Amino acid sequence: MMVSGTNFGKAAIDYGAFRAGFPKSIYDRLADFNVGLRGQKLIDLGTGTGTLARGFALSGCKVIGVDPDPRMIEQAKKLDRERNVQVRYVEATAESTSLEGGAADVVTAGQCWHWFDRPRALTEVDRLLRPGGKLVIAHFDWLPLAGNVVEATEGLIMQYNSDWHFDGGVGMYPQWLPDLSDAGIRDIQTFSYDEDVRYTPEAWRGRIRASASVAALDEDSARNFDADHAEILAARFPASVLEVPHRVFAIVAQVPN
Repeated sequence: MMVSGTNFGKAAIDYGAFRAGFPKSIYDRLADFNVGLRGQKLIDLGTGTGTLARGFALSGCKVIGVDPDPRMIEQAKKLDRERNVQVRYVEATAESTSLEGGAADVVTAGQCWHWFDRPRALTEVDRLLRPGGKLVIAHFDWLPLAGNVVEATEGLIMQYNSDWHFDGGVGMYPQWLPDLSDAGIRDIQTFSYDEDVRYTPEAWRGRIRASASVAALDEDSARNFDADHAEILAARFPASVLEVPHRVFAIVAQVPN
């Protein structure tokens, strides 16, 4: 059974514990685009539990994370303390951050561009960036391959949440490019590559509980889903460690403001 909208906040603890976030390799790739360099001022929109923001802070950036849900920010701060890193958090939407304009070297949006009112978000990005600043839209998605654990998990998700339409994804998002072109952005580059993530079965269950597809379920349905998921993993994927294929996809654009 579905509830209205998707409430990541109620899954904030699972989100913080089991959504590992972007791999270290993405920061090395982005450095080739002069993104994430020490001393840069960076704003991370839709920061959630701060996985992308924290990585940039660890690289020496001065980072502000923006998210509308205080429960997600609470988890982000907890994880920052554990990593001994500082990120400033602001409770606001991507479309209206109330932050100082023209001060950011980079604005990022990790795993969240599809949740925004994208034309309004781009207007805000343009306001936030200094002249010649860069926008990064990044994704890190699991890959459902024939017979693998992701395919089995997505099949179960669809039984519980037929309104979820992100199954069968290939982890690439060229559909965001027209958003940028419509906003007058011409200097656009993309890259992608694959990387496996290791999960215990328990951690994979936690990761799925923290996904939009399950966060949209009511409490009883989410609990029943998790029990069925545990049975599938025990029966079909009994290994103590699951190698889950993922794909990184990123768009790097210089905003002409």
